[in-house]
Amino acid sequence: MGLSPVELVGYLASALVVASLAMTSVVRLRIVSLIGSVVFVAYGVLLPSVPIILTNAAVAGLNIWFLRKEFAPNRDLGAVPIGPDAPFLLDFLRSHAADIGSFHPGFDAPADGDVVLLLTRDGLPAGALVGTPDDRTLRVRLDYVMQAYRDSRIGKWLYGAGSKVFTDAGFDRLVADPGTESHRAYLLRVGFTEGPDGLVLQLRP
Repeated sequence: MGLSPVELVGYLASALVVASLAMTSVVRLRIVSLIGSVVFVAYGVLLPSVPIILTNAAVAGLNIWFLRKEFAPNRDLGAVPIGPDAPFLLDFLRSHAADIGSFHPGFDAPADGDVVLLLTRDGLPAGALVGTPDDRTLRVRLDYVMQAYRDSRIGKWLYGAGSKVFTDAGFDRLVADPGTESHRAYLLRVGFTEGPDGLVLQLRP
């Protein structure tokens, strides 16, 4: 015997909720969970079941609340200078070495004289940037954000409103030579353009 339309809606809602739990990105988790909770509300209406409607309406509201915070222009994002040999930094890079290698296959470790920024979100470490100074140019060797926060617009902020951290350090240009096509596409999205020596971002004073 086949499934009824109401049962299909219920199974779809359940599948979406399960899929949301498998998401490594905070934003994707919230979006899929929101869709799942809305479908569950529809399922509750079709049954009808007031507890299912109320519970999932509340879940949908919570997801909307957290997504609003994720995309709010006043998110608590930061870029904090840190020494290239700082134990916390080295431990952070070691912990994420496999993920870093998938975007920056040639990156090993910061060198003496490198400019290093610890990228933060809500006061917690979310990524790192490593660059080598070349007069007023910073050659970016590593631009990494943890998988959970790649949808939180940290890159847009860093190379936009947050770029003051570079100009305050005396740089007026960033140059990057991406090691993968996915990283190249990301840099182009956040404002870099093709240049003679790699992808270039001119910084505004």
